[in-house]
Amino acid sequence: MRVLARLENARWLDRIGDAVRRVVLATVGKGRVGEALHGRQLGHPAHPAMVQLPVGAWMSAAVLDLLPGTEPAATALLVAGTAGTLPSVATGAADFGTLSREQRRVALVHAAANTVAVGLFTASIVARLRGDHRRGRALSFAGLGVAGTSAYLGGHLAFAQAAGVNHAAAALPRVPREWRTVDAVDSFADRKVGTRAFGDTTVLVYRESDRFSVMVGECAHRGGPLTDGRTVDVNGQVCVQCPWHGSVFALADGHAVHGPAGSDQVLLRTRVRGGLLEAARP
Repeated sequence: MRVLARLENARWLDRIGDAVRRVVLATVGKGRVGEALHGRQLGHPAHPAMVQLPVGAWMSAAVLDLLPGTEPAATALLVAGTAGTLPSVATGAADFGTLSREQRRVALVHAAANTVAVGLFTASIVARLRGDHRRGRALSFAGLGVAGTSAYLGGHLAFAQAAGVNHAAAALPRVPREWRTVDAVDSFADRKVGTRAFGDTTVLVYRESDRFSVMVGECAHRGGPLTDGRTVDVNGQVCVQCPWHGSVFALADGHAVHGPAGSDQVLLRTRVRGGLLEAARP
């Protein structure tokens, strides 16, 4: 859509977006808290899961508002949904710190719309508690409309702009399905990382004695070049650190040791035949 294209190119939003990003990286985007909010322990971003409570409660309240005699239940749902925005705000803020500028422009409007929606729902709760259920219903329906617009922008971020997707998995179509030679076994030094072209992509190869792991060379977080990353030791595990945003993956199994990556790094199937290391799509 043209409106979304204009929003993605709205550079005037960058001053705000850059300032918000700095605050996020200095607060909720740091350390273990940031990793938890990114969803590293879940294996995928936590934010989409966190929005289910407020959205579900608000939509359920809207259904009850269409039925007679359900004012107390509808009010209780609005209170629960509005209070339930706190985890979704925290996880969304943490993710904001790792977005590109084009993504942050859309995310800013997404967050602003959510803020307006929460304000409308809060006003609706106040009106209902004062006994003005007619005004309360009007405000909550307005809030649901704004929240729906915000959800549309969130969908655009996730699916059109690939925010939060596993970029390593997206590279799999370029990996051969059938077994193909990566290189001779003897060309890989023990406990060292090698880089090879494989199919239409680049892979990292890690050898530990007679065991090999072959990892897609594009970082799961944002598609960064793991081939340019440095190796680090984390609790005895040899890992590779993405040069773009610092995500750390264990070379032996692709496990995401440190975020912001929420997904593990994709490994290929491997086997050794006739002194050659072969790999194929998992």
